[in-house]
Amino acid sequence: PGLYGRFIPRDQIQVDGVKVVDLNIDKEYALGRKTNGSNMPGFDSGWFKLKDGEKALVFVTDKTSVVYIPTTDNYSVLLSTAGADELAGAIQAWR
Repeated sequence: PGLYGRFIPRDQIQVDGVKVVDLNIDKEYALGRKTNGSNMPGFDSGWFKLKDGEKALVFVTDKTSVVYIPTTDNYSVLLSTAGADELAGAIQAWR
C-alpha cells in the first residue's frame, strides 16, 4: 500500500460518482496543489487538491486512464490502472 495506502470501507464509497477520467481532458479533476505527497515524472502519489478545490488521495502513473472514486469522508481517490473501465464498472455494480 505504500506510505499513503489505506483501507476504505465499501460503505464510504459513493458508487454513483465513480467514473473513468482523463486528467488531460477532464480539467476539473486535474491535480492542483500537493498537500502531502510526491510527484515525480510518471508517478504522483499522496494528498493533493484538485483544480476544483476537492481533496484527493492520488495514485497516478497514467493521466489518461484514471478511476475517480468519491468517498463520504470528504475526499476522493484518483487511481490510474490499465483496467480503468473494468474497475469502475465493478465498483458501479455494487449498486
